[in-house]
Order: sequence, then C-alpha cells, then structure tokens
Amino acid sequence: FGRPEGEDAADRLGAQLAEAAETFLRSAGLPVPPAGTAVAGEYLFEELSSPPVRFVTGGGARALLDRFRRALGGPQSRSSREFDDDLRALGDDLAGRHQLVEAWLTAFLATDDGNLSGYDLPEAVAVELCGAEPARQDSTATMTETVGGLLGAHPRIDGSTLDVRLDEMLARTRTFRTDLVPAYRDYQRRRNALVDAERDRLRLEEYRPKVMNAFVRNRLLDEVYLPLIGDNLARQLGATGDGKRVDQSGLLLLISPPGYGKTTLMEYVASRLGLVFVKVNGPALGTKVTSLDPAEAPDATARQEVEKISFALELGNNVLLYLDDIQHTNPELLQKFISLCDGQRRMEGVWEGRTRTYDLRGKRFAVCMAGNPYTESGKRFRIPDMLANRADVWNLGDVLSGREEAFALSYIENALTANPVLAPLSGRDRGDLELLVRMARGDDSVRADQLSHPYQPVELEQMVSVLRKMLRVQQVVLANNQAYIASAAQSDDARTEPQFQLQGSYRNMNKLAERIVPVLTDEELEAVIDDHYLGEAQTLAAGAEANLLKLAELRGRLTPEQAARWVEVKDAFQRSKALGGGGDDPVDRAVGALGLLADRVSGVAAAIGRVSER
Repeated sequence: FGRPEGEDAADRLGAQLAEAAETFLRSAGLPVPPAGTAVAGEYLFEELSSPPVRFVTGGGARALLDRFRRALGGPQSRSSREFDDDLRALGDDLAGRHQLVEAWLTAFLATDDGNLSGYDLPEAVAVELCGAEPARQDSTATMTETVGGLLGAHPRIDGSTLDVRLDEMLARTRTFRTDLVPAYRDYQRRRNALVDAERDRLRLEEYRPKVMNAFVRNRLLDEVYLPLIGDNLARQLGATGDGKRVDQSGLLLLISPPGYGKTTLMEYVASRLGLVFVKVNGPALGTKVTSLDPAEAPDATARQEVEKISFALELGNNVLLYLDDIQHTNPELLQKFISLCDGQRRMEGVWEGRTRTYDLRGKRFAVCMAGNPYTESGKRFRIPDMLANRADVWNLGDVLSGREEAFALSYIENALTANPVLAPLSGRDRGDLELLVRMARGDDSVRADQLSHPYQPVELEQMVSVLRKMLRVQQVVLANNQAYIASAAQSDDARTEPQFQLQGSYRNMNKLAERIVPVLTDEELEAVIDDHYLGEAQTLAAGAEANLLKLAELRGRLTPEQAARWVEVKDAFQRSKALGGGGDDPVDRAVGALGLLADRVSGVAAAIGRVSER
C-alpha cells in the first residue's frame, strides 16, 4: 500500500488493510474478527507470522481419504494396520512412501462409483504423507466447475461439456505458456527456415504456373483447342464425375511454328487445374542427352534439365511435365517415356544418385510435348513410333476443318492487348468484338446500341478504324502462315521455288498491332507491313530477296520489275536444283548436269514422236 505519511494516510491504510484482511480470511474459510482497523490488522499479522503454519486442504482430498479408510475397515482393521505398517517400514524414504500411498489410492479410485475425482489424488497423497502434525483447515471453496454448451473437437471436451479444476488448470496453462508456446514457436521458426532452404534448393518458384498478362482466352481456344486438350488430360489425369475413367494413359503432343503460344496455353491450363508446371527446355537438353541420369549429362545446363524430369517424377502427383522444343532432343531420350504414356504408367528415373521405378497409376500426372517441325531444326524432328501411337497430335498453327473463321478471328483476339485502343476489349464481352469486326467490314446491320458496353462515339470510331486496319494485317499474316506451313511441308526435291521462311504467327500479328493507330492511311499501313517483314528477312541472309518477293506476290503488290525478278529467281532455283542443288561437290554437279541433259533429250524425243504421229 506504500508508506503512510500523516495520521489521515495512516487511517486510510488501516481501512484498506482491514478490508484486505477480511477478504482473505473469508476466502480461506477462517473466522473473521470483530470489526476494527487495529484488531483486523493485528489478527492478520499474527495469523501470517506466528507459528504454527496452518495448511488449507480441499474437501475433495479429505473425502477421498475418509472413504479410503472406511473401505479398509476403520483404524483398527487388519487392512488399515497393514497399510500403516508398510508406510512406517519405509521410514524416511519419501519417494517410496509416496509411491506406496499413490498406488493404494489409485487402486481405490479404480473401484469407486465415480463420485470421487482423480484431480484430488495428488493432494490426498500429500495429506496422508504429512500425517496429523501440520495444522490443517478444510476449505469449502469450490475447485471444480463444469462448463457446458461448447462446440469443438478438443480431446478435453466430452460431448459439449468441459470439466475445469482451478489448480490443475492454472498449472497446465502456466506450463502451456512457459514451455509449450515457446517450444512451438521455436519449432515453427526452425520448420520455416528448413522449408525456405529446401524451396530455394529445389527452386520451387520456377514450377509455379505464371500466366502471361497478354494471354487472351479467345473463341478458338474455347471452342476448339481446350476441348481437345481437355479430353487428353482427362485421360491422363483421370476424369471425375459421371464420365470418370479408370484407365490413365496417353500423351499430348502440340506442334506449330514458333509464336503460336504452345507454352503459354499449357501454362494457363496448368494454372487452372492447379498443377505443378515442370517445363523442360529441349535446346538445353540437346541431342547428346540419352539418359535420365544427371551424372551422364554433358554440361551443367543439360544436367539441370534432366534433374527437372526426375523432380517431376519424384513429385508424382498434381504434376504437368512439359517438354518444349523436342526437335532439339534425341529420339532415344524420348523413348524413355513410352511406358509412362501407356497403361503401365511406369518410368525409370534417377533421384539423388539412386535409380528408381516410378509407378504413376492412379495419380494426377500428365505429360505434354511440344515441337516445331517447320524450321530448319525441324529436320531433326523425330518421334519414336511407339510414342507417337500413344499421342494426341494437334497443330496450333494450322486451320482445322470447318473452323476457318474462328482461326482467322483468333489473330485479332490475341492482338487486342498489344494495341492501346483495343486493349479494353480484352476484358469485356466477347460479343462486342465480333460486332465491332462486322462494323469494320462494313456491315450496316450492326448498330452501336447492340453493344453491351456504352462506348463514346469517338472511342467507337477509333476502335472501328483500328479494327479495319487490323483486318488487312490479318489477311497478310494469315496468308503468310499458310504459305510458310505449305513450304515447310514440301520436300526439297519437289520444290519449284525457294523455301519460304517468313512466318505469320500470333507474335507477328502482335508486333504489327502495336504500330497501328486510327489515323494511318492505307499506304502507311502497307509501309508498316513492309518495314516489319523487311526486318524479319534480315536474318535469312541470301534467302531474303526470294522471301520478300514471295511475300509481295502473296500480298498482290508485285511491281512489273519485281515480277520479272521473281521469275528469274525461280528459274535460277530450278537450274541450280537440276545441276545438283548448287553444292560445291563437282561430282554432284556433274551428275546433275547429266540428269538435266537426259531430261532434255527425253523432251526432244517426245517432240519428235508427236511430229511423226501427225
């Protein structure tokens, strides 16, 4: 209460001390002295300081001991005397005495009808061991209470009730606060540190699907490719619902020229399905890798890609293993996936230096491979026959039968985010884009009030102007794509003109869409297309002229001089091919010359035959 100063302070201190003393005495079950500051304070001081010390015991412990003695038959009974003799025989062995009393009382509690509580056992043992020497005062204070109406699955809750004992609860919560909580927080810190270290070691962030901001889920994906891909993944992962399949097998093989979004599409699918996306880079693997043992990889980058395959197999569940640009890999490596893509769903692998056989039957594990058979490196595009028989092959760069309109519109849809005027359309109703495209094509039946979004007249006019120009670019890029695929699919022996290598992919469309503004004239738009493909042709070296002339022919913009030059280029190509392909080997050139001479002699003979017949 602090040190009193003055008589008034002393009186206040005395009153507070008397009130505290009265509260303490009542709570301890002791008699309260007559009212009076001096008497109460003096009584409290004497009770706390003068010996002997008085112990307060609970009524539950005393009831337990009384019933125990009665169960033994009273103080004079044989059982009671044997118990006391055993206790005295232990002498000063406090641990042995405690063990003896606890064993007797525990056995007695086991025969009780449930009226006694096991919470009183430690106090009853202490009272029995201390005997009658210390002064004791039985307290009638309630130590237990039953709390009802509780909801939970805690093991201490029986039904909807919880038995609470004050002394036990305080001790338990003190232990929880001082021991368990710090230990659990230390465990969490150690666990998080270990998880972070393992996450960095395994580079788990690299396997999280990250969908590009420019990705547009267009009509072609919704109506064509996603259903096709979904059917294959349902077979690999195992479909759910009414169409659930018990067999799991297959392989998804996507082919297309570069720039058609094979990787972006599969990353989007993995994100939507909640799969770990393990992408293996084919060029980094190279053609020298034929084993799944990282120790046999020729360099560090190839070893890292092989470890990715083993990591995907080790995960085993909720995984999409994606092998990109497989035209740069060895077919012998791809053969390792044959047993994984059929009904066996097994594959041999190496993890941390140990060979393992992975059984993926019944697990959510899918395999997808992507390649580009159209470029020069596509000549090495080889898929083992047994693996190709297990694959569903889809070409993202080609037109499916009956889907020409959706394929052509996909060029516009994928380029929306690249143009600032059309970018808002990517997040709005898809029907608005289709109506705006019809307006750009000159369809007078489309009105502005049919659009779901209220566009301002100026904004609407700009969008229609940009779409009108993008439709022209779409025609060029689409024709370019078809010519590119047709040329790449031809054999060199059957060519009548140089190979066409200028691509017409979504990536080209996006680059052109970036440069389109509403005020461009038709000539300026054609100049934008010319500049773009002139830059694309710079990497073709000696083939640049022939490719640009072929592009001008596709666009219908050949001048008379360019048309004449294009005829000369094709004639020179055919002469060179007839003479052995223009190689440096003189034997090849001689054989080619003889073959040309034989063809000319055959032509002369055929002409003479026709004349003689007439």
